[in-house]
Amino acid sequence: MNSDEFGMPSEETTILALSGSLRRDSFNGFLVQCAARLAPPGVLVQPYDRLRDLPPYDQDEDGLEVPEPVADLRAKVRQADGLLIFTPEYNYSFPGQLKNLVDWLSRPAGPTLLAGKPIAVGGASITYFGTVRAQLALRQVFLWTDSRLVTKPELHLGEAHEMFDAAGALVDDGARELLADLVTALVELIADTRKLAIEAS
Repeated sequence: MNSDEFGMPSEETTILALSGSLRRDSFNGFLVQCAARLAPPGVLVQPYDRLRDLPPYDQDEDGLEVPEPVADLRAKVRQADGLLIFTPEYNYSFPGQLKNLVDWLSRPAGPTLLAGKPIAVGGASITYFGTVRAQLALRQVFLWTDSRLVTKPELHLGEAHEMFDAAGALVDDGARELLADLVTALVELIADTRKLAIEAS
């Protein structure tokens, strides 16, 4: 990805987007699809749909050869310019399968695929609070992995069942605008990250 004088990408930018929920009709899965439709020109939002395939993290299996779903995940993250992650909230935190994905990307200790990677997080829930606590917990993890996080805007959609139609389309205008702004902020962070890398080289 290259950037023009305004810091926006002049070539296609690839964002890997995923939901931390395994539920078929998850609102967070719907957000992935909506983000792909709302992405600005020149930005490809690629959904990741193999969360269910990842085995539990096992350092004994983390060698020169890893399970095929892990190799596929790592290749997709390596190729992506940034990550867009939507999480539900379970027990005041984010789901175990999402933590498992992060573990496969951030272990063993040392420089990993997540170090310096631009990441934006969001989430939707039927509760009034949305996924505020889950996102805080997830952001703490990404501080440790030395990732670059979008800080604003924050997307934690409460009472999400009122914001989507039966087909999973995001019909709330304010939520659509906020989601589009989050994707744009991630694109800008990707451009800034690339600029810093060029200056450091």
